[in-house]
Amino acid sequence: MEKAKAGLGFFERYLTLWVALCIVVGIALGALLPAPFRVLGEANIAKVNLPVALLVWLMIIPMLLRVDFGALGAVGRHWRGVLVTLGVNWLVKPFSMALLGWLFIGWLFRPFLPEAQIESYIAGLILLAAAPCTAMVFVWSSLSDGEPNFTLSQVALNDAIMIFAFAPIVAFLLGLSAIIVPWDTLFLSVLLYIVLPVILAQFWRRRILAQGGEAALASVLRRLGPISLASLLLTLVLLFGFQGPQIIAQPLVIALLAVPIIIQVYFNAGLAYWLNRACGSAHAVAGPSALIGASNFFELSVAAAISLFGFESGAALATVVGVLVEVPVMLSVVAIVMRSKAWYQHGQ
Repeated sequence: MEKAKAGLGFFERYLTLWVALCIVVGIALGALLPAPFRVLGEANIAKVNLPVALLVWLMIIPMLLRVDFGALGAVGRHWRGVLVTLGVNWLVKPFSMALLGWLFIGWLFRPFLPEAQIESYIAGLILLAAAPCTAMVFVWSSLSDGEPNFTLSQVALNDAIMIFAFAPIVAFLLGLSAIIVPWDTLFLSVLLYIVLPVILAQFWRRRILAQGGEAALASVLRRLGPISLASLLLTLVLLFGFQGPQIIAQPLVIALLAVPIIIQVYFNAGLAYWLNRACGSAHAVAGPSALIGASNFFELSVAAAISLFGFESGAALATVVGVLVEVPVMLSVVAIVMRSKAWYQHGQ
């Protein structure tokens, strides 16, 4: 665990602390300065909040710069691990999260939650699980001694699939959750937060590589890393500025929302890890496969939740809880993967 923590940058290592501070700062500012927050919340065009859209682009584009779609040609080298990860990401994770949401939020915890927000909380959990992580998995893979070519090709393939699969999966599961799907806003969110950033990031990546090669790209990524996380944190301050009254009234909500999120991380990571072992994949493939299978593209989920349901929605709050637990939970998965290496290899 200490090795894993040391491998993270300063901002990433203490992400949970920064999110907790954003909760406090956002609630305080929302109470002290409600008018500015209301103005920002009403700055919408076609149901898309402009300040959030800008911040999301600053979050997502630096992360997508890491993705090389040229790596798709190497997918076949580790086909077992690729198939396992794809199955967990697209056939298991969104549906298992929906099931856990209905079980915990819709049933077990229902008496302790505001009734009007129950379906919205479940919608947020679904949005959180519907897109696999793009950027942080490179960190998790490195910390677990993962095969870098597998990780790169798997992320590129997931991002290509996400362009087409995110909206239909979300719409299907939200329909089952009795949420009215605003189709126009959903497809606009996919266009704004997936398609256009992917195109722009790939154009920028090629330009950087053409001018300065891999060294120039690494330098740009180092400079943009803090900007990406700072944009995420500013988004959270805005969100909690609106969520403040609900959280103060029911502080238990955050802890209850964390339960299905944490369970689904361990379930999907364990499933991918076990399937890779059964298929005979190398540990260097199984580790990142488990981590990719478990982690979430929380930047996209936060943006989509705000666009679809608004700042004050339970969906937006549920996605933020995913950000809150991401780092400590994923670090624990890294530690489990590394400590179980002898067991994994003994079974092959």
